[in-house]
Amino acid sequence: MIKRWLQAAADVVMPRVCSACQHELGADEQWLCRRCLAQLPLTHLDEQPFNAMEQLFAGKTPVERATAYFYYDKASPYAGILHDIKYRDMPRLGRWLAERAMRQMPAFAADVDAVVPVPLHSDKLISRGYNQSLYIAQGIARATGAKVVQALKAVRPHSTQTHLSAHERWHNIQHVYALAPGMERRLAGKHLLLVDDVVTTGSTLEVCARWLNTIPAVTVSLFTLAMARQ
Repeated sequence: MIKRWLQAAADVVMPRVCSACQHELGADEQWLCRRCLAQLPLTHLDEQPFNAMEQLFAGKTPVERATAYFYYDKASPYAGILHDIKYRDMPRLGRWLAERAMRQMPAFAADVDAVVPVPLHSDKLISRGYNQSLYIAQGIARATGAKVVQALKAVRPHSTQTHLSAHERWHNIQHVYALAPGMERRLAGKHLLLVDDVVTTGSTLEVCARWLNTIPAVTVSLFTLAMARQ
């Protein structure tokens, strides 16, 4: 009861708003209003064999399965979710959505041993203050019981991918990541779920998955909160 009173008082000073429509949230709403949550454009890719996300990696690096929770485009109100998570100091929204996604598709990650977030370089981690992919991984871990393992490291910074072409994204991301020390032995034979906030061309996930696939007898699957409409 006290917690609800404190939240109500905080909402008066700084009202909470929906990350999609920006309307004020009700006392029983969290991050997204009921209407936007009900209309979230879910992909249902986990129900489709050789789906559109899996096709991005065909012939590039082995992927057991892949899915994204919802679709977005830059003009969509739902793009606000990604901006809030990544740039507006709301990584807990990513954790909340990832946990919700896994509870809605329990079979997708039922046999996953470890959840691996796409890493941030230390320079960007300092400037942003957090790695949104780590929060997403934590949400998945909450729902599945799998451990979060930071198996990858960013060995050099790279410029933003937002306005680059597919080829430029691929070139920009080469040699940015590497396997963290000791992971070959620790994760040998495991099923790893590599996670990030959004997939567009798949270049970042491709490079990271290639590194994970150097681990002996490993299996790699992929999850992102969002997927850009092709």
